[in-house]
Amino acid sequence: MLDAALIAQCADPSLTPAIVERFVEVAGSDDPLAITVRWGDKTILVPKPTTAEEALGIVRQHAGMATVRVGITQTPVGHGVGRSEELSGKPFDPCENLRAGTAIFAKIARIVTRWYGNPTDSQVLPQLFEDAVLAWKSGVFEGQKVFLEEDPGGQTFLIGGQSEQVELFGDEVRPSSARRKAEVQEGPGIRVDLSRIGVDP
Repeated sequence: MLDAALIAQCADPSLTPAIVERFVEVAGSDDPLAITVRWGDKTILVPKPTTAEEALGIVRQHAGMATVRVGITQTPVGHGVGRSEELSGKPFDPCENLRAGTAIFAKIARIVTRWYGNPTDSQVLPQLFEDAVLAWKSGVFEGQKVFLEEDPGGQTFLIGGQSEQVELFGDEVRPSSARRKAEVQEGPGIRVDLSRIGVDP
């Protein structure tokens, strides 16, 4: 569990503390020196570093040939934490890693939120969050390479309201993002399913 003071000092201010905590819980690591190396769909086992210097050596060994993610937010090297040859110990500092990782995750959140039409109903927050996490892990959302996309600006999930108290995940299996987008296009007090528009009866 992240320290509240660390979140307040280092996390992107456009994300609520509850979302930052949940983001690190489901997509990050509790080990500041954590390194994940993936070749395609395979995760490569690497020695567990005990110092930032050891961690940097492992990153430099694999970066450029594999996808390497580091630190408590598991930020990918080259996207927010610099190129492998330029790295210092900063990606393994919890504050620096949280600052970089949450800034990128907030941008992804804005990409997802815009795609959904900037909904304001707090009930759709779990859907937005889940899609943003999947995009963070895969690097892709609806055909967009999210790490390379420009920040669209605008709403980051839900601004204000009761988003702090929203349960981010339930036990149910959620539908695809395209179906969910159709389901959240709604008017006041009613829910309209637009998923069959343009589909022959």
